[in-house]
Amino acid sequence: MNPFPRALMHALTSWKNLADQALTTRPRTALLRLGLALAATAAMLPGAAQAQTKIIHPLRLIVPYVPGGSTDILSRLLGPALGEEFGQSVVIDNRPGGGSTIGTQFVAKAAADGYTLGMMDAAFITNPSLMKTLPYDTLKDFTPIVLVATSPLVMVVPTASPAKSVAEFVTYAKSRNGKISFGSAGIGTGVHLAAEQFRAATGLNMTHIPYKGTGQAVTELVSGQTDMMFTTQSSAKPMSAAGRMRPLGITSPKRSAVMPDVPTFIEAGWPMVDAVTINGIVGPAGMPADYVKRVNAAMNRALKNKEILEKMADQGFVPAGGSPEDFAAWIRSEIPKWNKIVKDADIKVE
Repeated sequence: MNPFPRALMHALTSWKNLADQALTTRPRTALLRLGLALAATAAMLPGAAQAQTKIIHPLRLIVPYVPGGSTDILSRLLGPALGEEFGQSVVIDNRPGGGSTIGTQFVAKAAADGYTLGMMDAAFITNPSLMKTLPYDTLKDFTPIVLVATSPLVMVVPTASPAKSVAEFVTYAKSRNGKISFGSAGIGTGVHLAAEQFRAATGLNMTHIPYKGTGQAVTELVSGQTDMMFTTQSSAKPMSAAGRMRPLGITSPKRSAVMPDVPTFIEAGWPMVDAVTINGIVGPAGMPADYVKRVNAAMNRALKNKEILEKMADQGFVPAGGSPEDFAAWIRSEIPKWNKIVKDADIKVE
């Protein structure tokens, strides 16, 4: 038998006895004892743990980029699930600029009352290494809530390249001794850092050619102006299907359902090449624990929803999830990892 009902009945009997005393011999002393008994027993009740943070207005989910990008798409996909948890609408608030630092700073400076959250991407992890100064402290000014998704990157080459695998590309690049180039969407972007990670793992001597965005980098690769690049599945899949580029490897730990014929870097023999784009939800530092728990639970439920999962897969997202503690530990481990890549490659963002 559960002992809780017995304890509660005992407490109720004590209340009655103390109340009787309060009405007869020692009212002041008895009333004090009655108050203490009520407080102690209230702490035993199931609903008496902690008051929930009340959310009575729409929430804002800050996206530090312009509308239409992958972080924006994911935010709009998951926003309704967050709104359902609190019975409020969720406004997607795009605040681009500064390599994502403007929107990120807005989250850091917001009140920790639950009304402002941020959907961060990989720049949240790499900016501490890439930028001389930041208007916030990545490890101190935020409350990590949940790692929402990852998105693997694909290493691609022109269809005219003699390389048919990662190993063949490494052999080919070494034979050309410094005459190999790789393109990217810009200095310090996720695809640039992925290529730098690959270069560090293989010891290749390659020249980086940064472009103003993915579109230009892809165009130059397809035309043979560069020899290799890393890009997203959403970019690589249609171009590969059309025979305009050749995928050699993918950074996911297992093969992707989006591009199942592309071997992983683990299969290719370079497991240390694991750069992925990520998205996770954070809030300002000091957010109430009960609120963080509810947001985390809402996102973990959403990441099991079949319709949401199908839409995420179409965009090349791999659902993540986990606890706030998991996300916080991941952030702490990733920042020094990318700091080493940035320092070794002497990457500087102006």
